[in-house]
Amino acid sequence: MAQATLLISSKNYSSWSLRGFLLVRLSGLPFDEKVADADDPNNRAELLMQSSSIRVPSLVHGDVTVWDTLAIAEYLNEIYPEAGMWPADQVARARCRSICGEMHSGFAALRGALPMNLRLFRPGFAVWSAVQADINRITEIWRECLELSKGPWLFGAKPTVADAMYAPVATRFRTYDVKLDPISERYCAQVLSWPDMKEWFAAAQHEPEQIEELDIEF
Repeated sequence: MAQATLLISSKNYSSWSLRGFLLVRLSGLPFDEKVADADDPNNRAELLMQSSSIRVPSLVHGDVTVWDTLAIAEYLNEIYPEAGMWPADQVARARCRSICGEMHSGFAALRGALPMNLRLFRPGFAVWSAVQADINRITEIWRECLELSKGPWLFGAKPTVADAMYAPVATRFRTYDVKLDPISERYCAQVLSWPDMKEWFAAAQHEPEQIEELDIEF
């Protein structure tokens, strides 16, 4: 019997739900999924980035309820420290927390112009300058981390919280046909071959929900 429940929204559209899913999988905590009501206006507002408070995903574990992906990551690390969700080295751990915070609070141009949609492919999609600046910064982060850790994950031989936080970006780069440098391209391939990512992606293909605002040709 699962010990916890993870409340998610859409597998196709919700980058935050994907992050929450990957984080719980990294921890090893057994859990069930519960999907939020697609007609709930709060849920829809979050998917369309019209809400200032992201309350999905939400992890319910016994009497504890935790929302916000970084809070979920810290909670899971406290109860399962042996999972190694953060790097063991103090310097690497500080860098890991820094880049996770940067993803958590930044890259607004990329989020707005390249929303996550796992069922779409936009070959030749043109990005504007602010989005390209976000792409440049993200790939700079990836290259720096991979140079220090030697890969294949951002902090070495196994995925950490940082890989879970940046995983949805890899899907955006694929959806919108973003051209990448060879190191970033290899890292994207690594993320997309992650068994937990493949499981999520497969489920997203069969999800009945459709949000017209996120499926338009633009």
